[in-house]
Amino acid sequence: MDDKARARFGEFAQSRTAALIRAAYLLTGDQHAAEDLVQSALAKTYVKWPTIRHEDPEGYVRAVMYRERVSWWRRRGRLRETLVGSPVEREHPDDSGHADLRLAMRAALLRLPVAQRAVLVLRYYEDLPERQVAEVLGCSVGTVRSRTHRAVGRLREVLPDAELVLELKR
Repeated sequence: MDDKARARFGEFAQSRTAALIRAAYLLTGDQHAAEDLVQSALAKTYVKWPTIRHEDPEGYVRAVMYRERVSWWRRRGRLRETLVGSPVEREHPDDSGHADLRLAMRAALLRLPVAQRAVLVLRYYEDLPERQVAEVLGCSVGTVRSRTHRAVGRLREVLPDAELVLELKR
């Protein structure tokens, strides 16, 4: 990879890491696991950077990230980590006024199977259409619809007061 491509990747990674970590946190429910997931996705993207369409490199990274997360639960062994010289540590302040709802939603999301959680994050947090979610997860649109239906139903069971909490906050 040439210096120009390395610089483009560095700029991309620096500008989009915070957003990627937020999405990864919703998938994992753990800040450290989210950071590891993003780091792993960025490392895989770096290798393929010269061949990626640069109109939407974030879409590629997110697809890697979601597939990686769905695959992690299948693996029983420990993942190998690569240590780096000096990690970039940044705080990402939470501007949300709905802390109680966020905590309840996080707990409810963690009770869902990983595949259902991934579908909800892609559909409602990332606001992707069903077809694009199916492409990212490597499944059919029908599978996306059924997982979404089951996941929303399960969330209603484990978090029945979510709508009430939202109404009280308005």
